[in-house]
Amino acid sequence: MKLGSLKPARGAVKRVKRVGVGRASGHGKTCGRGTKGEKARSSGPRPGFEGGQMPLIRRVPKRGFKNIFKKEYEIVNIENLAIFPANSEVGPEVFKEKGLVRKGPVKILGRGKIEKPLVVKADSFSLKARRAIESAGGKAIQC
Repeated sequence: MKLGSLKPARGAVKRVKRVGVGRASGHGKTCGRGTKGEKARSSGPRPGFEGGQMPLIRRVPKRGFKNIFKKEYEIVNIENLAIFPANSEVGPEVFKEKGLVRKGPVKILGRGKIEKPLVVKADSFSLKARRAIESAGGKAIQC
């Protein structure tokens, strides 16, 4: 077998419809598009046009808006910090290792209690969380 003798499987390749090659071909004059009308022209309706019916994008109600500058935080509560040993330094990388967060900036919130002194590094702290960490003898460092 040689590369020159290779052929596609029978019926795999379809012949191209040649239009505008004279009336005797059957695809001359109007080239299979019929006579007049929107579909006979070279340009059709714009995308999303529904034949004069009210388009879907205009039928669906629109409410509110999405602030593209809003910062979405991953949340860790101080009750979750109980898994760490006393006097240890914890931050976003350690939270990822333990499975407390996935990605993005981390915010510490004040739900629960903390009894151990910890050095906690995060992108943001709630006031209650900051007070709870410092009252337990730890530090809340914003990074």
